[in-house]
Amino acid sequence: MSENIHDIVVVGAGPAGITASVYGARKRMSLKVVTVDVGGQTVWSGDIENYTGYRFISGLEFVGKFEEHIKQYSIDVREQEPVTLIEKKGALVRTVTEKGEYNSRTVIVASGKKPRELNVPGEKEFRNKGVAYCSTCEGPFFSGKDVAVVGGGNSALEAALQLAGIARKVYVLNITGSITGDEIIREKLEKKTAVSIMNNTEVVGIKGEKFVSALDIKSGEKHETLHVNGVFVEIGLVPNTSFKSPLALNGLGEIKVNSRNETNVPGIFAAGDVTDVPEKQIIIAAGEGAKAALSAYNYIARSEDWD
Repeated sequence: MSENIHDIVVVGAGPAGITASVYGARKRMSLKVVTVDVGGQTVWSGDIENYTGYRFISGLEFVGKFEEHIKQYSIDVREQEPVTLIEKKGALVRTVTEKGEYNSRTVIVASGKKPRELNVPGEKEFRNKGVAYCSTCEGPFFSGKDVAVVGGGNSALEAALQLAGIARKVYVLNITGSITGDEIIREKLEKKTAVSIMNNTEVVGIKGEKFVSALDIKSGEKHETLHVNGVFVEIGLVPNTSFKSPLALNGLGEIKVNSRNETNVPGIFAAGDVTDVPEKQIIIAAGEGAKAALSAYNYIARSEDWD
């Protein structure tokens, strides 16, 4: 399926993609957004307290604000449409998804990241049957039950804090010798009597019948069974760059960009957590999305192909 030529195709609709779309629309550029969902990682966030202008807002509320803003500009957002290929075709960029293809003068890749998996026996079998990757989304289903959170960084500790108000017991299973999240989050967690932190502990298997009922865990040479009804995997994220493209990536699979959000391919820009920008924060992703849209606008304005 081929459509009219757009000024910009934005891949992704998290903070970077939505901000890029709004900035592009304000420049009166024709654009289309293709994405798996709206909100990206923000949907998984619990309480957001570090975005300028909001002393406190939940992740879901924040996504609602994004959607309100993007609807003001009547931007065509295609959800549940993963991208499979991005390539340069002459002066244009061709974006192929599972549902169609789009030609545009520029592309902004803002596809974000996705949860890293444990890759242990039982993980795939019990996904959505006790194995979860979003405490905000799925935590309420575990009211009064025993759960485990795997990880020792900020995302794991924030998940444990959320679940401490829902579940009966929360085990934090950390593979290293100590948790590494921010001190303020650690202090909050230490006050939660329902939370038990187990350092030097590795999950080696997930068991159950129809739903999760236990974890096989290992501490040194000691193997144990931990009886829980759910496990929340919070061990980091990997960039959504599995689509085919000529884009240069770093060792982590992130797209390399310069200060103008330009990639190694003229006409293709990238923004947000999918790039090699050092800090991964909502406010930074939004700013990078704005920069990418302005760079795309300037690229089209100075290109001889569209004089």
